[in-house]
Amino acid sequence: MNCPHCKVPLMGGMTSCPKCKYDAKQPEGGEKHAIWLVEHGEGLSNAQIARYPEVAEKYSSKISEQEAAAEAAAEAAKEAAERRLARQAALPNIMISSGFSFDGYRIVKYSGYISGDDAVQIPRSGVFGGRNGQNLTDALVRIRRQALKELKEAAYDLGCNAVIGVDFDYITLEPETANISGGTLYEPYVICVTANGNAVIIEKEE
Repeated sequence: MNCPHCKVPLMGGMTSCPKCKYDAKQPEGGEKHAIWLVEHGEGLSNAQIARYPEVAEKYSSKISEQEAAAEAAAEAAKEAAERRLARQAALPNIMISSGFSFDGYRIVKYSGYISGDDAVQIPRSGVFGGRNGQNLTDALVRIRRQALKELKEAAYDLGCNAVIGVDFDYITLEPETANISGGTLYEPYVICVTANGNAVIIEKEE
């Protein structure tokens, strides 16, 4: 049997938890358990407050602080979730171009150079073939898309809605190392890509 609160094993027929003071024979776990909860930063349930009003009164300031902290944490989590949703909704609308302008738009602000990066390992057997998406062509498609996604994220973080002058840089590594028998061990290829551009804010021309 384990403590229903902190999951500490209760051996030999024990009904009281040595850690959190939970007592299975007492209503709502017992008064000592309620005190332990408050002292360790955990709030009391409404049933515990009603059952042990002396504990609630004695620790009212601490309980209020804990409730305020929990409320603030919940609000922060809500705001973070809203920011993530706003970010996800905005990214597909960020325009990118290898040129330096967009037809029908004018650039109202330049925010500087940004980049997005990604890398992948490709088995040497997969450079010209391979299965399960492990060939060179599939890998390049994936890492370019990821690099562009990161490029858009960088633009969004700067408050921009477009990226101009976009191009790609590639780095290919062919790792080789000696093995224990003195031969050469050929590791998978490592292919890196960087998407570069300039973050800007554009507005439709009237």
